[in-house]
Amino acid sequence: MLNTSDISTFNDALRTHPAVLILFGGEQCGVCQVIKPKLEQLLTDAFPEIEWLYVDCEQQPEICGQSGVFSLPTVKFYLEGQLSLEMSRVFSLSVLAQDIERLYRLWKD
Repeated sequence: MLNTSDISTFNDALRTHPAVLILFGGEQCGVCQVIKPKLEQLLTDAFPEIEWLYVDCEQQPEICGQSGVFSLPTVKFYLEGQLSLEMSRVFSLSVLAQDIERLYRLWKD
């Protein structure tokens, strides 16, 4: 997991990695703090080739604003720099995993 500290790191990750999942959260967001390690474990176990970023919207509001994130948690999945999946506020990690698997498999084939 890469914690983004500035907009250039964020943009570089999207530009240089073919598959990127981003969790937009915050230290004061309880749900964000609960799903962060679960999401990290999911990606480590099932999708090790997907780069993943964590953006703390309390620390980096400009990244969240430029990304159109106005509620937490928000997950965005990019394939070759194109937004392929977005989930916000209330979502299931199992549904997220199924959607990522489907999109990633289609992209790889």
